[in-house]
Amino acid sequence: MSDTRFQDLTANTSRHLAPMRSHLPEVMQGFGALSRAALAAGVLDEKTKELIALAIAVATRCDDCIGFHAKALVRLHGTPEELREMLGVAVYMGGGPSLMYASHAIQAYEEFAVAAK
Repeated sequence: MSDTRFQDLTANTSRHLAPMRSHLPEVMQGFGALSRAALAAGVLDEKTKELIALAIAVATRCDDCIGFHAKALVRLHGTPEELREMLGVAVYMGGGPSLMYASHAIQAYEEFAVAAK
């Protein structure tokens, strides 16, 4: 696999969503507002919320979601140890398929961590 698989995936997803942004701006603005509100620091900090989002991405087997939330986790200085512990919970909740997608989350995290250096 490419060393930039998840960087390429997130860039391609963003590019392919451009028609949604231009033709359905209210929908995309609404989704953006929902995202910002859901991930804003409150009782839980932003990093914790990104760990939750990444766990759900693994359990629901969404590679695009894994890429975007792994990138955010790196930006928020999530550690490999936090990632692995969260993945244990995601696998517990999602079973064998989530175990396979846990490897995708590790790959995405490592890829964005290298790129962030």
